[in-house]
Parts: sequence; C-alpha cells; structure tokens
Amino acid sequence: MSKAKQVNGIEPVPHYIMPDRSTPKYELIIEQLQTCGNSPIGSAYYYVKADDNWRSLCRIIHGGGKVFFHEVIDHEKYSISDRDIDEVVRPEKGIPLLPGHYQISPDIEMKLRALISIQ
Repeated sequence: MSKAKQVNGIEPVPHYIMPDRSTPKYELIIEQLQTCGNSPIGSAYYYVKADDNWRSLCRIIHGGGKVFFHEVIDHEKYSISDRDIDEVVRPEKGIPLLPGHYQISPDIEMKLRALISIQ
C-alpha cells in the first residue's frame, strides 16, 4: 500500500496500487462506466476486472468528483457465480471499458440491485 498523508485534518481512505506499483485509473474507469450509461447501484459503480489468470468483481464508491473507495468484492456473497463473471469477459458478450475492465452484465446488475436494496 502506498504511503498516504493526512490532509486538512482528514485521514486518508485505503488506496490500492497495482503489483507494478502503478495506481489504477479510477477516474477513467468511472468516466467509462458513466459514458456506457451505467448508473450507480446503491452508492457504488461495479465492474469486472480480468486478466489471463483471474477475474474479480470490483466496486468504486464515487462522490464529489473524487473516488472515495475502491475494493474487490467477494462476488459469491452477492449470489454471483464464477460463471456469471466468466460470461462478462467472453469476447462475444463482454463490453470492455478499458483493457482488462468490463461492464457488468444485466444479470449481475439485477442481483446486485436486489440484494443491495434489502440491506
């Protein structure tokens, strides 16, 4: 994790970095999600991050023009199967936002909205 300093008396939120020490392009991901017509689910935007070896459901909590929080979600906690995640990244089905980042499917969106609305 990178070193974060207190600014204006406010403690920093967790900040993720990639294995190569670069920072994920949060603002660009949010911009792409909004451009594709995605609306927030609860207070967060969701997407799938994938490479050749793994796939994960991620969420970004956004507000006031800034990213407040980013995390990898345990998709099984939301009744989303590995098959649901794999469907998102299939070339004929997936909608890439950026290389390695995919828009969630309508099925995943429906599950998230249903579960988050009752929390």
